[in-house]
Amino acid sequence: MEKTISFGGDANIGVFSRVFDDIAVVPPTAPDEYRNALTDILDVDLVTTTIQGSEIVGSLLAGNNRGFVVSGLASDHEISLLQEYREIFLLERGMNAAGNIILANDTLACIHPDMPTAVAQEIGTLLGTPVIRLTLAGIKTVGMAATATNQGILVHPRTSRQELTRLEEATGLPIGTGSVNMGSGLVGTGLVANRSGYLAGTETSGFELGRIEDVFGFLE
Repeated sequence: MEKTISFGGDANIGVFSRVFDDIAVVPPTAPDEYRNALTDILDVDLVTTTIQGSEIVGSLLAGNNRGFVVSGLASDHEISLLQEYREIFLLERGMNAAGNIILANDTLACIHPDMPTAVAQEIGTLLGTPVIRLTLAGIKTVGMAATATNQGILVHPRTSRQELTRLEEATGLPIGTGSVNMGSGLVGTGLVANRSGYLAGTETSGFELGRIEDVFGFLE
């Protein structure tokens, strides 16, 4: 099956969905073609919900296979639905676009460098991981500047040697630089991946797809 897809014509698929090893969270507006690609390629069950009434689920939800970090503006109904799958921590003030400011897998959580210490500690406790403050290519919204699975991490192509070293010291996973959608360094906006596979935005080139497959271990 084709590894590139759009979300109703928008190549920024990571903005609209958040993928884990067992489930993918998508808004009610997700087209059938997109839903089918997620279930067929990534082998996940679908959880359908908005967050704070918005379809940009990928920007407002972060987490790993243990827990979710969610915008504190999420409704009671949205929170109740998500709690069926994971424990939840709500970002109640200030920075609440969890998917933008947190990059997480089962071994590590990277956070926006300005996040309050108490909030960072709560996130680490929920996800069961160490937490590090980090920028990628100088970008503080690390959740949009990279995509992480339990097999590897793909980061913005302009990530500095110092930033890469900090990330390498915090995890034993393969880490590589790359882009999506014909040169966008905001990898998290155009790529969703888990242990089973990946989907990239429709504008992603063959070279970019090869880099994704290399970093996440999908080369045949």
